[in-house]
Amino acid sequence: MEEKCDILFVPGGVFTTKFRPVVTMSQNLIPFELKELLRYGISLLTFKFFLLRFFQSVSFKKANGTIFLTQNAKDSVLKVTKSLKGDTSIIPHGIDKKFFQPPRPQDLIKEFSMEIPFQVLYVSNIEPYKHHHEVIDASVKLYNKGLPLVLKLIGSGNSSEIKRIKKKINKVDPEGKIIKYIGFVSNDKIPSHYSSSNIFLFASSCENMPITLMEAMASGVPIVCSDRGSMPEMLEESGEYFDPENSDSISLAIQKMIESPELRAEKAKTAFEQAQRFSWTRCSTETFSFLSKILNDYKNISLSEISQTTVSCIERQDGRIRL
Repeated sequence: MEEKCDILFVPGGVFTTKFRPVVTMSQNLIPFELKELLRYGISLLTFKFFLLRFFQSVSFKKANGTIFLTQNAKDSVLKVTKSLKGDTSIIPHGIDKKFFQPPRPQDLIKEFSMEIPFQVLYVSNIEPYKHHHEVIDASVKLYNKGLPLVLKLIGSGNSSEIKRIKKKINKVDPEGKIIKYIGFVSNDKIPSHYSSSNIFLFASSCENMPITLMEAMASGVPIVCSDRGSMPEMLEESGEYFDPENSDSISLAIQKMIESPELRAEKAKTAFEQAQRFSWTRCSTETFSFLSKILNDYKNISLSEISQTTVSCIERQDGRIRL
């Protein structure tokens, strides 16, 4: 290694160097959730995920330290890798300050109409494990019951899955009254979509750390959410949960939230308070503290002997950045 480094940090999860000490990070949970991985069928993506499962498992086992974003992610990875020789730490990512908006007053359902519908927002990549099909079915069921709602879908993603979603929308809502597929929206414009929605919906069944769910929590929006994976760990009691593979379960959760402005207000308030835990300041402080601990353990020296000018080297897929 040409550059002198005291410790190597590999956020991408895979490394091959013999340099030590190395700290890596788990950010992609799909390779470690077999049921979710197999949703992609026989494809190049499935093959890629199996390769990632192998190489990340080897890297996690060899690393001096591994950072996990959630307890659920750690548990899922350890089911595959079993024990790790290195130290581990759970350090959640933060939420950008631009998303924080206090909860708004909640209107009665009678204040909405087909002309001014109740806005249900789902921000997520279009992938098989995100269950957009079930969400669309649930929304159509509620609309047919007479509830004046519109489902807005924001996100790009898997091209074949997007084609399937568009085909389904054209079939169940040919006039475009219920489902609005917006597609990709730049990050700087996302906050306005959160603030203009009445409910945020998140239907994924596999997430290492659900970033858009956290953004919605910070945005003061009432949330209906999948009961799988790390979602209950992040949201706790601050949302109305459903089975993401069951459209009836999804529609019941949405309907319950729509019909009760008191419930919406309560959930939005507690979710907003819960979101205060996730800051990039906390994330960076805990990350550098963990890196210092790993370096200290490796060199068998006290933390007080580590110079504040220690040079660390961070290796990413797009190159190295010196801190």
